[in-house]
Amino acid sequence: MHKTFYTFLMTQRNPDSTDAIAEFANNAFLDQSFPKQSKDFHEVSQYLELNAGYLPSMTIFDDAWQAYLASEA
Repeated sequence: MHKTFYTFLMTQRNPDSTDAIAEFANNAFLDQSFPKQSKDFHEVSQYLELNAGYLPSMTIFDDAWQAYLASEA
């Protein structure tokens, strides 16, 4: 994996979309504490579980992570 998860996630931003991953990306962009340099699933997952009230379901993160892995393949 060359780019960080955050870098990938920012490619999914779309303020006009109601897609769950786009909304996650839009909110993560506004989250000043998001672990922007991480490529580690557990680090990002733990951060989101403890700090991301804007993420209604961790399934959205799981789907975004799978898309991230696919983009790096």
